[in-house]
Amino acid sequence: MNTPILHSSIKSLPLLHRGKVRDLYEVDAQHLLIVQTDRLSAFDVILPDPIPGKGEVLTRVSNFWFDKLRHVIPNHLTGIAPESVVKGEEEQAQVKNRAFVTRKLKPLPIEAIVRGYLAGSGWKDYQKTGAVCGIALPAGLREAEKLPQPLFTPSTKAAAGEHDENISFEQAVELLGEARANEVRDATLALYTEAANYAASKGIIIADTKFEFGVDEAGRLYLIDEALTPDSSRFWPADQYRVGSNPPSFDKQFVRDWLESSGWNKQPPAPRVPLDVLQKTADKYREAAQRLTGA
Repeated sequence: MNTPILHSSIKSLPLLHRGKVRDLYEVDAQHLLIVQTDRLSAFDVILPDPIPGKGEVLTRVSNFWFDKLRHVIPNHLTGIAPESVVKGEEEQAQVKNRAFVTRKLKPLPIEAIVRGYLAGSGWKDYQKTGAVCGIALPAGLREAEKLPQPLFTPSTKAAAGEHDENISFEQAVELLGEARANEVRDATLALYTEAANYAASKGIIIADTKFEFGVDEAGRLYLIDEALTPDSSRFWPADQYRVGSNPPSFDKQFVRDWLESSGWNKQPPAPRVPLDVLQKTADKYREAAQRLTGA
């Protein structure tokens, strides 16, 4: 496994953007290099310590899902080797096993969240209002209970250090137009349903996840960013799942729980994370990848 990378440093390409996890570089007018660092964002704040091997796990898992779900919707991958677009051994080492060369597409201004189970902010919302993101649900549901059907609950995209905000489907229509909003909702639910069925066969429940989409010059919709990773999803071990309590998870919920108990006010800067918490988080990411991909 390579040395953990908190920030990539690719001097041979123009840096376009540093996100919460990914660094974007311009390869040419049609292509981007996306480097998946070992940064971890929790409560929309980037932690000061990297999770060892995290970027490699995200890349492997995303590549797996992009391939498995490409019949549902095309994705932004090109098949171009990341090592071929950078210069020198140092840069090649930074992108090995942790980067994509993608088509340059126009990202849509929402995150497409789908919830199959009542957990996290959805559970808190339901306790207060009997609904999740304005979608009314039957009374008497319990924490972690499977929902009657998966819910599409979009949110805004926040810049680093700011918080995403849930929006209604009607607000998504205002941002995207009715036809595009319907297309994104339908693609999100189709991707989730197929992925959740596959993951269940590997002993993993996908409680919720988020997708991001982009469009090409012709207006065709593509799946972009990452797909169904421990960063963008809530993965539960099926053999430890019990309705009425939040199951242990294969994702960053472990470090989120530590942060919740630390007394941190969820405003930058985030606290330093103990080494054992970092390592246990890395172990959970790797176990999820191994179960899903067999690698």
